[in-house]
Amino acid sequence: MELIILTGMSGAGKSAAVRYLEDEGFFCMDNMPPYVLPDLVNGFYKGRSGEAFTVSKLAFVVDVRSQEYLDGFSDAMAQIDEMGIPYKIIFFEASDNVLIQRYQETRRKHPLAKNRSLTSAIALERSKLQNVRSMATSVLDTTMMSESKLRKNLGEIIDADEAGGMVIFVESFGFKYGVSVDFDYCFDARFLPNPYYVPELRNQTGADEDVSNYLEGFKETGEFIGKVTDLMKFTIPFYINEGKGSIHIGFGCTGGRHRSVYCATKVASLLEEAGYKCVLHHRDIDKEAARYGKAEGN
Repeated sequence: MELIILTGMSGAGKSAAVRYLEDEGFFCMDNMPPYVLPDLVNGFYKGRSGEAFTVSKLAFVVDVRSQEYLDGFSDAMAQIDEMGIPYKIIFFEASDNVLIQRYQETRRKHPLAKNRSLTSAIALERSKLQNVRSMATSVLDTTMMSESKLRKNLGEIIDADEAGGMVIFVESFGFKYGVSVDFDYCFDARFLPNPYYVPELRNQTGADEDVSNYLEGFKETGEFIGKVTDLMKFTIPFYINEGKGSIHIGFGCTGGRHRSVYCATKVASLLEEAGYKCVLHHRDIDKEAARYGKAEGN
């Protein structure tokens, strides 16, 4: 049986995730109080006739709508552990500003906003979900993520789980646009020489050969890539042993176009050569493509 628990912040993308999972053949149930999960999982696992794996793909959505029942989440998952049924807990996250914007655009009401402001409701929700988040095998930050990208990342997590492996998300970004909240590792590449200030490289990106050659001309670039890659090769097996389903590695520079793109691309390639499955994403690479005549480095 393939069992997935979707949880996380209201407005962070769980509904989109459910649509994707249903398209992939999962039987999905929304707004489930944690205390009913063990009986439901056991029932679906055995089926009416007692034949195992009557339902092979099962997904539940558990979130703050369960109110006081949410406190039983840890106990419920412990009971499922005792059944010997493997599962993934995927926590959906987004920044407060983006969650507020999404609620304002849709005019939906936050489940905890009955007698409080939206900002206060989001803060209370984060507090209530703190324990659940700590148990997550994967965290997806949808702050700057389209639905198509969400579906792709979710699919990578599921595919890695089916293969019994781990998916490693390697992302470049610009510090000027904010840092994702779900990085397991975040590396600052702003100490490297900046290709922006080389006129012939300014309008290229870290994925271009000329920029790569420029950065690789500095000893510190190779040393940095080597040390980061060694750290990942050392820690990843321990994460796998602990049952973690994914790792999110971030590389940042000022604008997310040159140095961070190069570093993310290089490290992802080296980790794939080492046998790990990587998903490479350049979050901000095209953010200011039309403005590159201005004196603003990255």
